[in-house]
Amino acid sequence: MTTSVSSVELDAQDRGGPAQPLLVVKDLKKHFPVRAGMFEREKKFVHAVDGVSFSVAKGKTLGIVGESGCGKSTTARLIARLMPPDSGSMVFDGDGVAEYGGIALKEFRRNLQMVFQDSFASLNPRLTIVETIAYGPQVHGMTTEIAMHEARALLARVGLEPDQFASRYPHELSGGQRQRVNIARALAFHPRLVILDEAVAALDKSVQAQVLNLLQELKAERQLTYLFISHDLHVVHYISDEVMVMYLGQVVERGPVEKIYSEAAHPYTRALISAVPIPDPKLERARSRIALRGELPSPIDPPKGCTFHTRC
Repeated sequence: MTTSVSSVELDAQDRGGPAQPLLVVKDLKKHFPVRAGMFEREKKFVHAVDGVSFSVAKGKTLGIVGESGCGKSTTARLIARLMPPDSGSMVFDGDGVAEYGGIALKEFRRNLQMVFQDSFASLNPRLTIVETIAYGPQVHGMTTEIAMHEARALLARVGLEPDQFASRYPHELSGGQRQRVNIARALAFHPRLVILDEAVAALDKSVQAQVLNLLQELKAERQLTYLFISHDLHVVHYISDEVMVMYLGQVVERGPVEKIYSEAAHPYTRALISAVPIPDPKLERARSRIALRGELPSPIDPPKGCTFHTRC
């Protein structure tokens, strides 16, 4: 069962205009083969992403939530083409991605950048901070002088003083500072779509708030569109315009953030929201939580029909 209350339709025909979604994903699938035993005849697959479809409007933030292993990060990597999908298609601002007559994969990647959860592993330890930010544009033909100048300007924009931080290496920065560098590196290509995969999950709450506010400012300044993946429903509520809920590689509900948080239609969404802590102890004690029963089904052999029906 999939419940959608989105105001953005997948089949908008305003090609390239403001009503055209920036990104449309249709029936995206990725199944990973499982090593078969000596006497097993049937080859099995992990259904990591199993027919995901959605759209993201221009200048909006789509939050993607769900339990660990539901396919959120795999979906992000498929969209960025860090791994090839088994099937499905994508349309970027009216043009098919890597299709005849559409947008070339190289051009699509210039318009899409990712910020990952592990801020240290995302950076090259042998490059200084300013070299890290300038490296991508240089590879794509920008002169070293211009790339370095823009890198220093981006450092200043994300709150890191260039004279103080430009010559440092990743191990000399805190987690919040490294994540600011990763955001600056993503912006060096002047992208239109940024995928944030648990980008603030490893940060302290105070630093997390600073980075979230920075992301909101950059979104308004540069007319960015975000895909924001997180397990923290408080953060998703704060930053998102729409929310998409995933379970066992499928989309079970999608809609405006306030609508989802106040009137969730799917029982899995209601269970997730009921588990979000409330700061007021009195309200927390008075609230009834929805406990999910039964074991999480195996993604190798997911239930037929609505994948949640075994725990509903």
